[in-house]
Amino acid sequence: MGVQKGEVVAVMGPNGAGKSTVLKAIMGLAPVTHGSVYWREQQLAAATHEIVKEGIAFVPQGRRVFTHLTIAENLEMGCIYLNDRAEKAKRLDSVMELFPVLYEKRKDMASAMSGGQQQMLALGRGLMAAPELLLLDEPTLGLAPIIVKEVFEKVAGISERLNTTIMVVEHNIKGVLDIVDRTYVLDKGAVVHNGTPQSIRETDILNQVFLGSA
Repeated sequence: MGVQKGEVVAVMGPNGAGKSTVLKAIMGLAPVTHGSVYWREQQLAAATHEIVKEGIAFVPQGRRVFTHLTIAENLEMGCIYLNDRAEKAKRLDSVMELFPVLYEKRKDMASAMSGGQQQMLALGRGLMAAPELLLLDEPTLGLAPIIVKEVFEKVAGISERLNTTIMVVEHNIKGVLDIVDRTYVLDKGAVVHNGTPQSIRETDILNQVFLGSA
């Protein structure tokens, strides 16, 4: 598996296929038992906080915002290691420009936000690390359909405006195929398909893996 600079790549497959484990392995949150993870042509084998400094950010499933902090404080947690105040302020302005709702509510507690707004906050916090590669684990899980559409639009906007490379694990196949450049389909920990969104639409591979006939 791999991603090229500026790509948006989806990782799909049934429950237990190993999708989330791929992202966690990249971030040093899950052991790599076979193969290696490479970043910028160098093997990546560091602690998670060092991986973040290498330009990779992870937005885990379930949003996991700090409900006892304000929206602005939550965002600043995304670059807690950064001592340059001017750079931190610049990143904060950039994220709030991309997510106006975060600017409007910047002084509010995160606990007062809706599920959709908390997902925007989680995305924004990931971007505060100024990543070259953004890993998203089920960003639309548990959200209302109208919010799902907005989240997908924001993910596409991150790619287009910031030229951020994105790898996204997503169960909403129809929605994610509209915003990605390429797809991987996993089954039982192995890649069984790698191609364009159109190749997914034109083949029966998803039915095969979800029904167990791949």
